[in-house]
Amino acid sequence: MRIVIAEDDALLREGLALLLRAESLDVVATAETPDAFLAAVDAHGPDVAIVDVRMPPTHTDEGIRAAVEARSRRPGLAVLVLSAYVEQAFATELLASGTARLGYLLKERVGRVEQFLDALHRVAEGGTAIDPDVVAQLLTRSRPDRGLERLTARERDVLALMAEGLGNTAVAERLVVTEGAVHKHIRSIFAKLDLAPDDRADRRVAAVLRHLESARGLG
Repeated sequence: MRIVIAEDDALLREGLALLLRAESLDVVATAETPDAFLAAVDAHGPDVAIVDVRMPPTHTDEGIRAAVEARSRRPGLAVLVLSAYVEQAFATELLASGTARLGYLLKERVGRVEQFLDALHRVAEGGTAIDPDVVAQLLTRSRPDRGLERLTARERDVLALMAEGLGNTAVAERLVVTEGAVHKHIRSIFAKLDLAPDDRADRRVAAVLRHLESARGLG
């Protein structure tokens, strides 16, 4: 796995590089500005980019814009975005073009090394990894949705874990239930949201995006 890190905080940037190299991962370049990051993507053709949301010169959305540009230059590039706190508009903007090979984590999650590495590998393998705190806040801010209102408390728990990018096995382990129970809950979620009742990845994504789109409407 070839990785480029874009982070203007030198301590975090070098700390990430050391952590990943200690895990025998190939950090091919680090960058402290969006331009340097894009140049590194062009030069090294990484598999994964770890990108800070707020970067120079204005420290607003340069990181998000650079991540979107990097994916346009290198289709299939996995991107794991790091943010100091939940930024609803940026999360939904990043996910708007599709959730495959995308992650959005709070920086505090980096200190929980096992969770951080799990999210990194999940994104690199084509999945999605959204910080549970991001999911919780997006769900809390969501507008009323008739379909969502019909979900039971357990179904909302399942959908929240799906939004983090977890598969059925991981959801079952987190909720301490059987995979069969999770499968039934997901089928019920699809039915209540008027989605075809199957477990195909596009249906899972559609269910999650119902929440994200509702949250975006409040931004």
